[in-house]
Amino acid sequence: MTGRAATTGLRSGEVAAAAGVNQQTLRYYERRGLLAEPQRTSGGHRLYPADAVTRLRVIKAAQRLGFTLQEVTELLEAGAHRHQPPGRGLAARVRTKLVEVEAKIADLTVIADTLRQSLTVGCNDLAECSRQPTCPLPFTELASRTADDVPGSTRPATAPVSDGAA
Repeated sequence: MTGRAATTGLRSGEVAAAAGVNQQTLRYYERRGLLAEPQRTSGGHRLYPADAVTRLRVIKAAQRLGFTLQEVTELLEAGAHRHQPPGRGLAARVRTKLVEVEAKIADLTVIADTLRQSLTVGCNDLAECSRQPTCPLPFTELASRTADDVPGSTRPATAPVSDGAA
């Protein structure tokens, strides 16, 4: 950082470059409350404290770990309140995220296995493959169902045929 960072702060471009984000991201994070609104120069330029770079890097790292911006906001707020009740701090939130990530990995493993099977079977035409009992893709079972078999589907009721005499 420059020597003027200690006395006047860093301009938007400097903070963005140091944190590896663009300037629009800074403004967006300000609007969301992830970054405090910075001081301004007499010319209206934003001046951020040097620790804004660290905060931005923490936000981006948390996002790479799968946390949403809302979750990051909650994590940062939890960190600001040192005396959190059990189950509300970082460790609890990391455990929850880990369960979510492991579930996604399990789903992706099933998808990868199914795609590998489709290569083994030699599916070259999606429509044709869907009609083959050997096709491992999940639409095979759906293609053989009727509308009555599909949960949540409704088939319009047929009106009784009238002979015109009433």
